[in-house]
Amino acid sequence: MKKFLCIALAVVLTLSMVAAFAACSKDDSKETTTAATEATTTEKETLVMATNAEFPPYEFHQGDKIVGIDAEIAQAIADKLGMELKIEDVQFDSIIPGVQAKKYDMGMAGMTVTDERKESVDFSTSYAKGVQVIIVKEGSDIKSKDDLKGKKIGVQTSTTGDIYASGDFGEENITKFDNGAMATQALVAGKVDCVVIDNEPAKNYVKANAGLKILETSYIEEEYAICFNKENPELTKKVNTALEELIADGTVKTIIDKYIKAD
Repeated sequence: MKKFLCIALAVVLTLSMVAAFAACSKDDSKETTTAATEATTTEKETLVMATNAEFPPYEFHQGDKIVGIDAEIAQAIADKLGMELKIEDVQFDSIIPGVQAKKYDMGMAGMTVTDERKESVDFSTSYAKGVQVIIVKEGSDIKSKDDLKGKKIGVQTSTTGDIYASGDFGEENITKFDNGAMATQALVAGKVDCVVIDNEPAKNYVKANAGLKILETSYIEEEYAICFNKENPELTKKVNTALEELIADGTVKTIIDKYIKAD
């Protein structure tokens, strides 16, 4: 009888231990699954944007941070897509090659849509208009684009100012600089006769350098858009849809108006 009771007790204890182990295993499994789900939920896909932060008010440095119209629009796009935005500051002429090489997901740098660029990359819907203008010294004999023949023209390398001026007046009359600020300083120093650049950064350069002015007649008007690798139509469509929604709801206009005040 005692032997039977001992055996029964042993069976009960064994079953209790098995049940307890199963419960613990179930709880551990649940915790592991929950942790994995949370990790997956919190991890965001990164959207890498290449820019050249020498083009205020579209992109420029504010301390260690890159700010401006393009930076804010890109952040709004990333937020809408649930992605983490990463901005890479590079030379302007390396943006398209970097996008082509899939080093960057997209390029956004006050970039004008041109037929030549369309051969290398795809573009989004245009989100802003740009105007190329001519900066000269006060008292210059240059009054319009028609007076640029034979003059020394300063431009930022690979920008539309460079492309158009080189095509219109020949490479021999063009002096190229890494950024607009350097081109403007060359004008101040008398190394070039004028600078062809976008109207918005031109305003900043003229404001910072006494004795310069922007001609009233523009050089050319253009459309700004985001560029993408031609082999990634899914990303192009996704970003473009988000951009069009931000244009439609007024977000893009609000961002532009924040940086560019109506005259």
